[in-house]
Amino acid sequence: MTSAPKQLTGRHVALIFVSAFTVIIGVNLTLAYNALSTFPGLEVKNSYVASQTFDENRAAQQALGWSVLAQARGDDVVLSITNSAGRPVEVNELEATLGRATHVRDDQTPAFVFDGTAYVAPATLAPGNWNLRMKAVADDGTVFQQRVILHVPRAKS
Repeated sequence: MTSAPKQLTGRHVALIFVSAFTVIIGVNLTLAYNALSTFPGLEVKNSYVASQTFDENRAAQQALGWSVLAQARGDDVVLSITNSAGRPVEVNELEATLGRATHVRDDQTPAFVFDGTAYVAPATLAPGNWNLRMKAVADDGTVFQQRVILHVPRAKS
């Protein structure tokens, strides 16, 4: 005796359909929650106010002729600021935040010290991309702000 094969009924199809979409929607909601809870997405507190002086600030910053480069060397972050002639620049003030682009969990505030050619600070850096959000003040009071990308390669095995 053989038993008759089970039939796929409308009720089964509806159950499969609802189950599949429940999983998809659940995963999407989880991912959306994690994305919103770990990334503040805030560059400036009020974009309208920031836009009112953007062109003036950019022109003043470009007039300085500075170039900025960040590098990881061992357990240090090296921030090179050079003028249009390629000479190192020592600024009046320097503030910086070093962190990931996607969350603030790894944010650090490096204590940069000018060594005569560049600013050096100890930092704990895992491999991957980092952002160094810096704000420097020139001798004439001009504020120079820039987000510098820092790539830390994986250690070779």
